[in-house]
Amino acid sequence: MSLTDSAVPDWIAGLGLPGLYDVHTHFLPPPVMTKVWAQFDSAGPLIGREWPITYRGGDSERVEQLRALGVRRFSALPYAHRPGIAEYLNDWAAGFAAEVPECLSSATFFPEPDAAGYVAARIESGTEVFKVHVQVGDFDLADPLLDEVWGLLADAGTPVVVHAGSGPVGNSHTGPGPVREVLRRHPSLTVVLAHMGAPEYLDFLEIAESFDRVHLDTTMVFTDFFEREAPYPRELMPRLMDLSDRILLGSDFPNIPYAYAHQLESLERLGMGEEWLRRVCWDNAHNLIG
Repeated sequence: MSLTDSAVPDWIAGLGLPGLYDVHTHFLPPPVMTKVWAQFDSAGPLIGREWPITYRGGDSERVEQLRALGVRRFSALPYAHRPGIAEYLNDWAAGFAAEVPECLSSATFFPEPDAAGYVAARIESGTEVFKVHVQVGDFDLADPLLDEVWGLLADAGTPVVVHAGSGPVGNSHTGPGPVREVLRRHPSLTVVLAHMGAPEYLDFLEIAESFDRVHLDTTMVFTDFFEREAPYPRELMPRLMDLSDRILLGSDFPNIPYAYAHQLESLERLGMGEEWLRRVCWDNAHNLIG
């Protein structure tokens, strides 16, 4: 029997958790979210396949949906896709987090001359998590314009959720190489690799094994939707067990083509055990971010 959204609170209680800590959800300015959804609806060039959005309500409706599920901490994760837009997104996300106490204060950046200045200001103001999306922004993580940014983030210990894997449609800057180069320069950087680096799972797992501050988020991984296109190699599961303190729950809510509960049942059916689920669904993110 499939887990339903209405049954998620009981599922959480069965694990003895206070709730879910989801580090990979999206809230964007409504005009931007409308454009994002149009990409999904048209299976546009960044999507490449049919991808219906399950949770299409307004911001307040989607916040209430997360609350009803038992998600006690979640993110906004704006991501800049071109120069000059990061601070517009960051201002909006800061206002959203101020109104929604469960939402992590989230921000983004792009390789541009003023990036270090506004990232420093965002760190100083208490931003809890940053997001960059190489697959959408099509930029080099190792761009010299970002070197000071990475240094600031490494010094602050602020996590950065990085979509660097080549899924769903890669470009010349996706893949593990640029991430390795950034970590070579800044080995203490706290990175959360979105989607476990799909589809380059092994490469990004090796990166996490090599750097103590690198984490993996579960976003969409192991779901039926992902398993059809980019199945996770089951021979890597023992190594994921060894990294059980650095795997974080992510969902990609609201931009998912299935019920939220399916991400949770996809993790449960791996058979990694309740302690692993407790770490992934709450403890690890709570210990990392608070």
